[in-house]
Amino acid sequence: MEQQVEKRPRGAGSIFHNGSSTWWIKFSDRGIARRESSHSTDRVVAEKLLKKRLAECLTQTYTPSVNVKIDKLIEDLLAEYRIHSSKTIDDSERRWELHLKPFFTHRKASDLTTDCIRRYVAQRQAKGAANGTINRELALLKRAFHLGLECTPPKVRTVPFFPMLKESDPRSGFLESASYAALAKECARVGLWLRTMFEIGHSFGWRHSEVLNLRVRQVDLFAGSIRLNVGETKNNAGREVSMTQTVRILLSECVRGKQPDDRVFTRERGRPVSDFRKVWANVCVAARVGKFLCPTCDEPVDAENHCATCGRDWNRNKLKYTGLIFHDLRRTACRNMVRAGISEKVAQTVSGHKTRSVFDRYCIVAQSDLQDAARKLETSQAREREAIEKSGAPEFGQTSGRVASKPVPASLVPLPLPMPN
Repeated sequence: MEQQVEKRPRGAGSIFHNGSSTWWIKFSDRGIARRESSHSTDRVVAEKLLKKRLAECLTQTYTPSVNVKIDKLIEDLLAEYRIHSSKTIDDSERRWELHLKPFFTHRKASDLTTDCIRRYVAQRQAKGAANGTINRELALLKRAFHLGLECTPPKVRTVPFFPMLKESDPRSGFLESASYAALAKECARVGLWLRTMFEIGHSFGWRHSEVLNLRVRQVDLFAGSIRLNVGETKNNAGREVSMTQTVRILLSECVRGKQPDDRVFTRERGRPVSDFRKVWANVCVAARVGKFLCPTCDEPVDAENHCATCGRDWNRNKLKYTGLIFHDLRRTACRNMVRAGISEKVAQTVSGHKTRSVFDRYCIVAQSDLQDAARKLETSQAREREAIEKSGAPEFGQTSGRVASKPVPASLVPLPLPMPN
C-alpha cells in the first residue's frame, strides 16, 4: 500500500515515511526541495526538526547537508597553511598521517560526534600519548571544522564539542650557576658547535630553532652583533643583539672559512646541525643536570645503563631522558638578565618575548627586588612596634578573658552605626 503523504499548508513543509519507520521531513529552501531524515521514529522529534529548518530558511541561516569527508576538511586546512607559509605545516601533516587519519579517514564530517572524539582520546591515551599531544591533535581537527564552517557555502553545518584534556603544568626548569661550568665543559667535549649553541641559549634565551638556522651573513663580527631576520622567528619579528665577549670568541671560530649563506653550526665535514636531542641528553647526564630512566619502571639507571630495579641492561637509545632541556636555557637567560639589573623590557627584546606574561609564568623576580621588599617590610614593622611602645599597650595585645588595666578613653570608643529606616 502506498504511503500517504500528509497534506500541510503551502510553505509549511511536510513529514512522511520513506520506506521505514523513521520520519523524514521535506521543505523548500529558496525554491529547492530539501529532504532530511529526523533519525527518529517519534513524530514529535520530526516536527521540532521541521520547525527548526523552516526558521533557518526564513532567516537565511540554513546550511544544506553535504557529504563532506573529514579528509577533505583536513586537506583544505593544510592548503591554507601552505598559502600562509605556516611554520606548523610539517607538524600538522605528521599529526594527521600518523594519528588522526587512521581513526577519522573516510568518515563523514556530519557523523562526527563528541562521543566519537572521546573514543579517539581513549585510544590515544591507551597508547601512552600525553594529554598535551592529544590536545594538539584535537586542535588541528577542530580548526579544520571551523574552516569548513567559514566557507561559502559552508561545508559543515555545526562544529561538534571537542573535550580538551587537562595538561601538566608548564616546565619550570632552570640551569643554576653552579652547574654552568660543568655543562659548558661537557658541551665543549662534543664540539665547538654545541658549546657555542649552549652559550647563545644561556646568554640570550633564544629558541633552539632560531639558533640552528643562523647563517654566517647574520653574524657581524665587526659590529659585534647577531641579527635574526623578519619571518625567521616564532613570532615573525626580527631582532638584533650585541654579543658578549664569550659568544664573540666562539662565533668567530664557527664562521671561520665559511660563505655568507652557510650555516653557522655544522658538524664534521660541514654537515648542518639539525636534531641534537640525543647529544644534549648525553651531555646533561654527564654534567649531572639530567638522568636516564628505565623505560619499564621509570627508575634511574647506572653508568652502564643497568636498571637495578628490574635487573635489565638497556641500549642507551631506548632509555627515557628527564632533566634539563635546551628550552630551560631560555628561562635561565631571562632570569639572569633580570637579576643583573637589566630592565624587563630590554630582556623581552633580547629573548624575543612579545608580552610580559613570560615573567609571570616563569616566576622571575630579581633578587634585589626581594631584598628591597624585605627591607621595606622590616621598616614598616619597626614603625608599628614604635607606635605600640608609645601607646603603652602590650606588644602582643591581651589574652582572651582578661580585663584591661586601664579604662579605654571615650574618644577611642567607636560610635554605633545608625539603624536603617
